[in-house]
Amino acid sequence: MTVEQITAWIQATTELATLSLAARQALAAKLETKVYGPGVTVIKEGQPIDGLYILQKGQATRYRHKQPGLTWASSVLPGGAINLSAMLLSQPADSCLVTNSECQFYWLSLAQWQQLVSEYPDTPRIYTQRLANKLEQLQEQIDYERDRELALRPYLVTKAKRGIIGSSRYAVKLRQQIRSATQAAAVLIVGEPGLEKDNIAALIHFGSDRRRQPAISLKSALLQGNELFGRQGGKVGLLEWLGDGTLILNDVQELPPALLPKILQLLQTGTYEPVYRTGQTPTTRHSNARLILIAENAQPQLGAAIAQGAAPGAILPRRGYANGHQIKVPALRVRKTDLAAQTDYYINLICKQKNLQQPQVTPEALRRLQSYDFPGNLRELESLVERAIVQAQGSAFLTEEVFWAQAAKKQLFRWNLLNAYPGLRRWLRSDWYPDRINYGFTVWVFPLIVAILFFGPQDRQHNFVLNIFWAWWWPLILLLFPLIGRLWCAFCPFMIYGEITQKISLYLWPRALQKWPRELADRWGGWFLWAMFAIIFLWEELWQLEDTAYLSGWLLLLITGGAMVCSTLFERRLWCRYLCPIGGMNGLFAKLSVIELRAQQGTCGAECSTYGCYKGGPAVGEGRETGGCPVYSHPAQLADNKDCVLCMTCLKACPHKSVELNLRPPGIELWTSHQPHGYEVALLYLLLGGIYLHRLPEINELLGSRWNLNNFWVHGGLSIGLLAMPPLLPLLAYGLMTAIYRLRKGLGQTIKVCKPLSFVESSYGYLPLVLGGSLAHYCRMGLQESGRLLPVIATTFGWSGENWPAWVADPAVITFLQTVSLILGLLTTMLLAQKIAKRPFWSLLPQHLAATGLAIGLGLAISTS
Repeated sequence: MTVEQITAWIQATTELATLSLAARQALAAKLETKVYGPGVTVIKEGQPIDGLYILQKGQATRYRHKQPGLTWASSVLPGGAINLSAMLLSQPADSCLVTNSECQFYWLSLAQWQQLVSEYPDTPRIYTQRLANKLEQLQEQIDYERDRELALRPYLVTKAKRGIIGSSRYAVKLRQQIRSATQAAAVLIVGEPGLEKDNIAALIHFGSDRRRQPAISLKSALLQGNELFGRQGGKVGLLEWLGDGTLILNDVQELPPALLPKILQLLQTGTYEPVYRTGQTPTTRHSNARLILIAENAQPQLGAAIAQGAAPGAILPRRGYANGHQIKVPALRVRKTDLAAQTDYYINLICKQKNLQQPQVTPEALRRLQSYDFPGNLRELESLVERAIVQAQGSAFLTEEVFWAQAAKKQLFRWNLLNAYPGLRRWLRSDWYPDRINYGFTVWVFPLIVAILFFGPQDRQHNFVLNIFWAWWWPLILLLFPLIGRLWCAFCPFMIYGEITQKISLYLWPRALQKWPRELADRWGGWFLWAMFAIIFLWEELWQLEDTAYLSGWLLLLITGGAMVCSTLFERRLWCRYLCPIGGMNGLFAKLSVIELRAQQGTCGAECSTYGCYKGGPAVGEGRETGGCPVYSHPAQLADNKDCVLCMTCLKACPHKSVELNLRPPGIELWTSHQPHGYEVALLYLLLGGIYLHRLPEINELLGSRWNLNNFWVHGGLSIGLLAMPPLLPLLAYGLMTAIYRLRKGLGQTIKVCKPLSFVESSYGYLPLVLGGSLAHYCRMGLQESGRLLPVIATTFGWSGENWPAWVADPAVITFLQTVSLILGLLTTMLLAQKIAKRPFWSLLPQHLAATGLAIGLGLAISTS
């Protein structure tokens, strides 16, 4: 290039254009050309400079270290002059220059520059004036940014909390919608409370090309027109300060009616009018801000405005407005697939904040979470997880007991007996219940009972303990199940001796007892007690257990031994919770009880921080010092009566009067909050089979069979067959209902076709029939043999007892009561099946017929005797 061309290039391209023409010509005549390849460090920061560099062709980057660990970088484009300030101020290089591609520079040595300055003394003054102008512009910009920051700071959204967690189709679709919305100038986000919609708005902003612009979030209910739009001739509004940033309006369903037309105008035209006084002429201003509107329900007007785009003929249409976007955020209850990942994320987050070891969620706990609908969505889940971590007290696992959530149906149709009868509350909180009764009476009577079984007469007609156990205990406890549930477990001698063994072992060998193997117990504990009950039934039938005293004594000792062994190894009452066959039966029938122990979840969640009812601890307020729930159940998270032994430890420990003893509709949990388990259904059918097994000789006679029950192997095979028989008819009924459903669905009938519940869920409907059949079986023994208790007491101790009073019911009365028990059990079974299934009567007809067939079979077998 000629000197004239270089002079013109300097004038048009570089900041040296302010030099005089003569100075530019002299500079152009002295410039040399230097070429560097890509990646070359041309200038090093802090080193003495060798001259002036002006980039002619190529791309380069300047790096400046403002402070340790912080590097500022800027691109250098053709025309950029490097080292100019340093040469004027006689300083080392203030930055590092690195080429990004092959670069061609004009270069002027330091000596030649100093010669040029001496020849043209106005050069430093002209450049200094230019620097002063730049500084003034920079100061104005700084002042503007400061005022802007002060105005926007209270509303700024600095970052997104988190991404969208999960891999379900809902999560994938939501991520796709967010990516699409980053290019939109207006977005409407709709979803239920607690879905972190504000975080989705932040994800849209920080994932877009506006991420370097500010984003502010405003509450619509508190919004004022002058705050957002400003005042004409006065206060600057947030929209003007926002510029190209993002405006997030939360809860637009609460937007003041007066502002709705102005928001619609902003959506449709991208313009707004500042608030003006009467007499002023309104002025229209344009906004390039992105609008993200958040609502809990559909907003037809706003949604239509966003979908429509800029109004035809709009003078200043909003940039990119045609890309209006709407997002409907799915509720957590439809994203159950993502629940495990979401829970793990919250656990990791909370444990890092609290510096805790991260626990794992057990499969049973995860199933419990998945059975809940989470009306509070993600916000409720996070709160629930945080509460569970606190309650778990550093445990390596989060079990189902530490997860409990609000459920409105749990509180329907309840009457708190503790509030209605304060005397009952005082009694249950006293030392008498159950400790003084257990350790002052039961603990001493139980050994005497076992001794009489071993050393007294060996049949029910001569041993009063055997008479009490089979003719009194069994009928009475079956009658009490619908009234008081699992109350027997509060006074059970098996676990009293388990606790005594635990205390003695800890005294002799101080140690930390083992934690419960939760996952293993949840998976196999129910099947263990089912197997134990099956063995007891076979033992009872094949060895005449109910009429052999010492064998009944061994049964009591074996169950007590199991409780003592588990109490020696593990903390609290593992045996009662998972392994005791009697406890398993009690828990199953307790589901039908009209009494339940629960707690006020709002009170527990808001006021309690000690969880003394669950973990134990010192006295707080009116709460007493306790060792915590013996079966690790929190009263606020109980979904049914299965795992509550009514020991009232929680009532004594609670300082907030949160614990309730409610009167309720019998078995209401079975169609509201119930969680089905396969092992419970297996035990249900086993108990039903046990009724038939007790009547094996009568069934043999009824069928006219010639089975030789004196043959042990024949007797054993028939016994196992009868225990396995009861599920067959319900399975056949379920298969028929499923076949009818598939057939009607395949035919495409216009009538609504209801899919049957799973076999496990529907099987709980047979529970009243099992209870009624068991009562009918023990009715004869209770009304005939129990009334002879006084003569039997006499014979136990060697007296004749012939003249001692006895009360025996007439056989006709017994038959009548047996029939009533079976009919009530059948009718209640039909009603419960309807409540559980929530299906039309005719769709459950096969199940009702199966229940009727089982009831008729029980009636024939029981009445034969």
